[in-house]
Amino acid sequence: MKIEEQISNIIFDRCYPAILPDITFLTEDDKHIIRVIVYRGSALPYYRKDKGKLKGTYIRVGSSNRLADEEIIAELERRKRNISFDSELVMNKPANELNIEDFKQEYQDKTGEALDTQALRKLELIKKVNGTEYPTNALVLFSDDDLRRSLFPFVKVECARFKGITSEEFIDQKSILTNIATQAEEAYNFVLRHINKGAVVEGVYTVSRWEYPVKAIRETIRNAVVHRDLSLSGKDIKVAIYDDMVEITSPGLLPPSIDYAAMESRQSDARNKVIAPIFKRMGIIDQWGNGLKLIADELKEYPQIEFRWKETGLSFQVQFVKLDYAAQQELQQDSRQELGQELGLELEQQLEQQLEQQLEQQRELQRELQRELQRELTNATMYSDVLYKIVEVPLSRKEISEAFGQKQVSGQLDKILSKLADDKLIEHTIPEIKNHPNQKLRITKRGVVFLELLKK
Repeated sequence: MKIEEQISNIIFDRCYPAILPDITFLTEDDKHIIRVIVYRGSALPYYRKDKGKLKGTYIRVGSSNRLADEEIIAELERRKRNISFDSELVMNKPANELNIEDFKQEYQDKTGEALDTQALRKLELIKKVNGTEYPTNALVLFSDDDLRRSLFPFVKVECARFKGITSEEFIDQKSILTNIATQAEEAYNFVLRHINKGAVVEGVYTVSRWEYPVKAIRETIRNAVVHRDLSLSGKDIKVAIYDDMVEITSPGLLPPSIDYAAMESRQSDARNKVIAPIFKRMGIIDQWGNGLKLIADELKEYPQIEFRWKETGLSFQVQFVKLDYAAQQELQQDSRQELGQELGLELEQQLEQQLEQQLEQQRELQRELQRELQRELTNATMYSDVLYKIVEVPLSRKEISEAFGQKQVSGQLDKILSKLADDKLIEHTIPEIKNHPNQKLRITKRGVVFLELLKK
């Protein structure tokens, strides 16, 4: 009794509001155990008396305790009053001055109902204070007003497609800054643009199939938009696509009543109590907890995709991971190496063939020059005369013909000039443009050697 009283006094003296623990004494393997159970309370926030509310309120993040800031304390106090952040009033501007025309049209298109003043009141999107209707945070977030951009610049979705399996290099990036009614679909469409769709055989039929469970991804993105913790300023939703997974991160920890380990049990807990029913009316989400079951059901059709979730910092993260990615990479690497070896062998053979062809061409050219040399030694012709005329200075075709006493290039001279070029004894001074007005012909080193052999 003394120990129980001591523990109760410690808790009572140090914590506020008052906490009533459940203290029991157990014996296990001749060891005495004191078990203290503190149940979840409703008088949030609980804090240390000696430090006060602002410096003595702590939250659990993963395996560590963190000091709660003013935003988190305010959210805890809202939970105590059973109100949500999106239901709080914004007194900066009367509701009738807020730009909600696009939202009204979207709402009517999806529900078939007009979003008049009475409907806005019923949906708790506006509230009257001293005779003036003011918008709630929810209506501001549904609006296209400058007020939304000034109060909630962080309520956006950042989408990115990365190269590889790290976030070092972007392939594509998009910031979705629209009102929250359209953010989920825009983010979903971004994902579809960056994942593959192929054909698979099911029985005797060939059907198209995405590489990821897209319905589950769509539901996850919608949940991220609808249930994000709007009180955490400066934090946005992130949709990241890597080679090996799709990852969705939403601000705010998982509500205590939701257990992702029991996804098929139709759980439902709306953090944003005004926004969630509107999304339900517009057909964007299912308010009755079917969302998690939908994800679980589609994942059964994708055994190669692992569904992972975790709380990281003050955010909740979901991943759709390719289990066979590493194996595919290894197979592709082996295939590339094998292909590289085959291509290398083929390339080596091609190079050998090309080299042999070049050598044969050179040998044939050498034999042809030997024949020409023999002919010129026996009886000199225009073949060698052309070389003698341009050995000192390059001449144009017309100048060469004039040197032979011809008014224009004869057919015979034209053939000899072509043969000298083919035998690589002469070349053009402007090889890039054959018909250049300043084009001339000059003797090559091979041509000089040819003349020297003639002299010998």
